Amino acid sequence: METNPVILQTIEDHLAAVTALREQTELIGQLVGACTRAIEAGGKVCFFGNGGSAADAQHFAAELVVRYTRNRRPLAAIAFTTDTSILTAGANDFGYEGVFARQVEALCDARDVVVGISTSGTSANVVAGLKAAKAAGAFVVAFTGRQGGPCADLADLAFCAPSDITARVQECHLLVGHILCDLVEAAFAV
Repeated sequence: METNPVILQTIEDHLAAVTALREQTELIGQLVGACTRAIEAGGKVCFFGNGGSAADAQHFAAELVVRYTRNRRPLAAIAFTTDTSILTAGANDFGYEGVFARQVEALCDARDVVVGISTSGTSANVVAGLKAAKAAGAFVVAFTGRQGGPCADLADLAFCAPSDITARVQECHLLVGHILCDLVEAAFAV
């Protein structure tokens, strides 16, 4: 049986994007440091995004609150993508563009790290959430694709995955998120 060329191309595209992450190890280390310092100072790490990025936000928050690979105390993290009452009330009363900004305004301050995840870097509600985080004095992080967009422009630290293909960007976000969870967890391991 002959291998489908789409399978091979997808694997090659994935490997190229992941291999290019080696050029961003210093930035990933800065992200780990910012999150570790925030939690040490009594702050939290807040995540949000749409679609697959919303799932990543939930995933990363769960890894920090519960555990990644080690048993340790719970770490303060939250995904602003999970409370359907807040999301639907905010969208109904103020518009979908403000669903993350409203939560940032209510829950974030200068001790926190706020991570907006947008593969395009242009999602209006993620941009608004990052603007609100900046206004609150939080440390602002963007996870985007190669182009960065307005999300990266707003960020104190922008991880721009080295691809223009949405699926490859998401794969890089997941890998960097796992590295983040692993190293932040290690800082608090007993």
